[in-house]
Amino acid sequence: AKEYPELQKNQVSCHAAHTKNNRVYPCGKCEKCRRIVGMLTAIKVDPQRCGYSKAQINQCLIDIVKKGVSQEEEGVKQLLYMLNEQGKIKLPEDKITQLKSFPEILRLRFHSERSPINTIPSDLRKGIYKVFLKHSKSAVRNEGRIWNDFDPLSTESLEEPYKFEFRAVPSKRKEINLSSGDNYIWAELTWPEAEEKLKRVDVALLPVGAIEQHGPHLPLDTDAFDAEYLAKRVAETCSDPKPFVLPLIPYGVSYHHDDFMGTISVSNETLSRIVYEIGMNLARQGIKKLVIINGHGDNAPSLSFAAQMINRDAQIFVAVDTGETSDVDMDNISTTPNDVHAGEIETSTTLAVRPHLVKMDKAKKTVLKFSSRYLNFSSLRGVPWYARTKKISESGIMGDPTKASTKKGKKMWEIMIAHLVAFVEDLKSMSLDEIHQKKY
Repeated sequence: AKEYPELQKNQVSCHAAHTKNNRVYPCGKCEKCRRIVGMLTAIKVDPQRCGYSKAQINQCLIDIVKKGVSQEEEGVKQLLYMLNEQGKIKLPEDKITQLKSFPEILRLRFHSERSPINTIPSDLRKGIYKVFLKHSKSAVRNEGRIWNDFDPLSTESLEEPYKFEFRAVPSKRKEINLSSGDNYIWAELTWPEAEEKLKRVDVALLPVGAIEQHGPHLPLDTDAFDAEYLAKRVAETCSDPKPFVLPLIPYGVSYHHDDFMGTISVSNETLSRIVYEIGMNLARQGIKKLVIINGHGDNAPSLSFAAQMINRDAQIFVAVDTGETSDVDMDNISTTPNDVHAGEIETSTTLAVRPHLVKMDKAKKTVLKFSSRYLNFSSLRGVPWYARTKKISESGIMGDPTKASTKKGKKMWEIMIAHLVAFVEDLKSMSLDEIHQKKY
């Protein structure tokens, strides 16, 4: 309202907004409307600016006393205190005597769990906090049950990494102490260790890749390595207890690359069957949430089929991630259209973790263009379709690897790891009932 008054004119926060004369207006009756009217009035901003009439404003202020608002308790009390001080509401005498000010509500508040200082990306943090401090009465930090004065711009924690930033991800895998029982690599456990860990952990990550051509400049195991690397980095970065990382399934559905030597493909039926049987075995041992990390796009139909069958027969949670948790962010880094195979993205991610296997002198730009926009792989309206790679690319490349860089690759890994970590942490904290519960 004060930093961006022109934007505030168009801010309508309402459960039943409506249009009139090409403008959106709030209903002026719902709980959200009376909350907004109350807060704007309390800080001496006219609610008429965002479409409320004088009659609606008066009724909202009456209803704040009669019906209340949905805010944290201290926030409600501070709101009533301020409105009463300004004579904007009429409270019964007994309630007036109970009024108490909570001055921290008007300050920038930091809490180690609810609002830590690093909850905003580091490159935005200082600028945003400066704007907030312009319109608040300083900042406070919660210590126990007390709010103490705090300067967020001079604390060392201002430089703490945001959890979705690359430097927040460990640079190398921690040494695993087998005797402590913290090993999350399934294949490295003894059966008693597995039995013990299964009492505490019900989430498992299954990496699935492919052995196939990746142009003349990338290794055949790109998809397999990437799937396993991602699974291990995600588990490593998760809080304790960490999810299991299952052994990699290195072979995938790669028939479309058969014209290029080195490709080893399995059928859709074979891949879906082995994943199904692995999932059923895991469910029998107590795994209730299985995340399949797919490093090869053309595995997706087979993996989704297997996931459905596991869910049907074992009734556990199964999800397939072929990049869905991070694709929207990856597209913002990549500048190449139809960059779907051995191009800017895969070459960048390989440069970031295995530069010695990248032959950049053999990388060749092969940007695909199709006769219909609905056939473009990167189109938001594109349809899934399948073709032998040789028919559309002589080199096996579909994209522009010449635009790849180590810097881009590191950022891409950062994004993929961070989003999957966030997803897995959500799963860890929920039971199967909570996963299926829709909250309104």
